[in-house]
Amino acid sequence: MAEWTLRYADARGEMHQQVAEGTSEREVREKLTNQGFLVYSIKPRTEAGGLNATIGSGGKKINLEKFLIFNQQFVTLIRAGLPILKSLDLLAERLTDPKISRYVKAVREEVRNGAMLSDAFAKQGVFPPIYVTTVLAGERSGSLPEVLERFITYQRLALSVRKKLLVSLMYPAVLISLSLCVIIFLVTYVVPNFKTLYDTMQAQLPAPTQILIAVGTTARNYVIVGFVGFIAAVVGFRFWSRTASGREAIDRVLLKTPFVGEVWLKYQVAQFSRVLGTLLVGGIPLMQALDTASESLGTRVLKKVLEQASKLVREGQALSQSLRSTKMFPSLSLDMIEVGESTGALPAMLTSVAEFYEDDVSTRVTASLTLIEPALMICMGIFIGFVLISLYLPIFSLADSMHG
Repeated sequence: MAEWTLRYADARGEMHQQVAEGTSEREVREKLTNQGFLVYSIKPRTEAGGLNATIGSGGKKINLEKFLIFNQQFVTLIRAGLPILKSLDLLAERLTDPKISRYVKAVREEVRNGAMLSDAFAKQGVFPPIYVTTVLAGERSGSLPEVLERFITYQRLALSVRKKLLVSLMYPAVLISLSLCVIIFLVTYVVPNFKTLYDTMQAQLPAPTQILIAVGTTARNYVIVGFVGFIAAVVGFRFWSRTASGREAIDRVLLKTPFVGEVWLKYQVAQFSRVLGTLLVGGIPLMQALDTASESLGTRVLKKVLEQASKLVREGQALSQSLRSTKMFPSLSLDMIEVGESTGALPAMLTSVAEFYEDDVSTRVTASLTLIEPALMICMGIFIGFVLISLYLPIFSLADSMHG
């Protein structure tokens, strides 16, 4: 019998992970479902004890914007009084994204065979954990449309923040790319042509000119090798960054980088707070909401930290105390969470934490990006000035000697 790595939640909302034997994934899933567990994932266990990363991994992703459109239509049909199965029937045949349509059809078949809607979405292995947990909360409370609307609102806000950051980074990225192209053109094309001119003139070259020509001719001889090496390095880094050790190493470097680490941490805290607040408003127990919010983060370092905090919360400590013991979260966010716990308004306070840090991140990124253009212009001016002076110094020297 094959071995499977299971991740599921019990009736109290606590998350569990274990290894079990079974002839097929379907058999193991049905066994857990019959015992009253919500199955998050069932993955084959490799011989080395690792996980097969093809199910629910980076290879299977859905377009969140199109998935939001599906949910808006789904909520509209349910509010109109259509049964869930009929709503899935209508949407599965009309979705414009073939990838989402395929998974929705699979969900429809699972529901038609008697599975709960949350179990059907979880089985596909591509939908966000927060979505599966949200659907479960809606099923348990009997308010699926309201819970899904809160999910839609959360995703809209998250996508808005992400798009705002990407748009802010686009112009500096284009500017830096063009500047690098200009530098490469000057060094590999213009400078070697001047070397040919100086060789015919047999002029005595100043030290700056000799250095620049040596760099230019070397770069021109190895430009193809350098380009191939750069592409190979990018591809190698991309594969390495997808491994667990690579992602964790990158996260630690980001955290230790001045300014970037602080902004990056605040962005992750904002994302965690918004997901956790959304789940708590939907009626999800704190432990299950905490685990789901942890899974939604894109950093392994914070996931490990939140695993430690979850253990402390499970042992009876307050959430703010548990997070404070990790020495990772900003003190202001911990103070706000502590106030929310003491007043019984934790979900609302978590939303305030998310809004505060999202605004802070946006302000800091915008302010720093406005400094990139003048700094880049100054650097480019210094470099081009050095190139021009170095290239024309021999000509000026030759002209002076002829006049003399």
